[in-house]
Amino acid sequence: MDDLIVIGAGQSGLATAALAPRHGFTRTLVLEAADRAGGAWPHYYDSLTLFSPARYSALPGMPFPGEPDRYPDRGEVVAYLRAYARRLPAGIRTRTTVTSATRHDGAWTVRAADGSRFTARALVAATGDFGTPHTPELPGRAEYGGRLLHAADYRTPAPFAGQRIVVVGGGNSAVQIAAELGAVAEVTLATRRRLRWLPQHPLGRDLHWWLKHTGGDIAPLGRWLRRLPVSVLDDGHWRATLAEHAVDRREMFTRLAPDGVVWADGTKEAVDTVVLATGYRPAFPYLAGSGALDAEGRPRHRGGVATTVSGLGFVGLEFQRGFSSKTLRGVGRDARHVLSRLRRHLA
Repeated sequence: MDDLIVIGAGQSGLATAALAPRHGFTRTLVLEAADRAGGAWPHYYDSLTLFSPARYSALPGMPFPGEPDRYPDRGEVVAYLRAYARRLPAGIRTRTTVTSATRHDGAWTVRAADGSRFTARALVAATGDFGTPHTPELPGRAEYGGRLLHAADYRTPAPFAGQRIVVVGGGNSAVQIAAELGAVAEVTLATRRRLRWLPQHPLGRDLHWWLKHTGGDIAPLGRWLRRLPVSVLDDGHWRATLAEHAVDRREMFTRLAPDGVVWADGTKEAVDTVVLATGYRPAFPYLAGSGALDAEGRPRHRGGVATTVSGLGFVGLEFQRGFSSKTLRGVGRDARHVLSRLRRHLA
């Protein structure tokens, strides 16, 4: 029997496994569905860049390499995570899709799709939500004859050259994808409210510097932050790129039509492709029936520690304990909190 099983070898799972020995977990096993560590990062669009500088994008115990004030791209993050995984004081079993996790007689039993079975005194669910894209209900979707895809399935603009495209969403990913597609296609951003821009460098300092030095990173502002409209962090580059490529913003269309969309004013327009940059939702199907989830499948927890099942923690939830939860710079802090409270289950 292991001391700890961590489900997921993305940033949250890797940070948890790295910190586990400091909290008394000497035998830790990480289970990962993919063939290599890295979580969802290898599947993001090719041009993705972080909105946090390298100096604020590291996991515990290993600085992000290179110039600290640059903004790393997706490939750099993947390479960093895989290098981090090679240094872990834990075993990683890849190609292992967890199908169930149940607690009995003071221990967790985890079963995988290939029939494997694992046991541990404590369990951390670190699969996050990036593997479960959220697709909103769109009237007329069944009759739409164009291409409809989520941002999770977008990689590069080349296949969309010359098309008429609508990107749905008002966050960072929506703006980056729309700006990139605008160089090769006619693009509109469709949102339910006007774009909100946050300065990347208020008063000459990166926003993440301010979050760290003012305590904003760890402030328990989750409920308040969830009520705020989605905003785009920008140093002026993305706003300028949207203008350069004539990407306009319009009120969200009311429905899809067989050959396009119907805009709020009733105008119909032919559209080749609709890209949904509409985020992700947490999903823990392997915990179904365990008592750890509410009726909607969301974790019952306080600060990442399960409140209805013993010996279970979560790392990588949005606003889990503060603004930076679910980010490279924040998962280590949340992992420390969860591990310290799970330690008593080693006895």
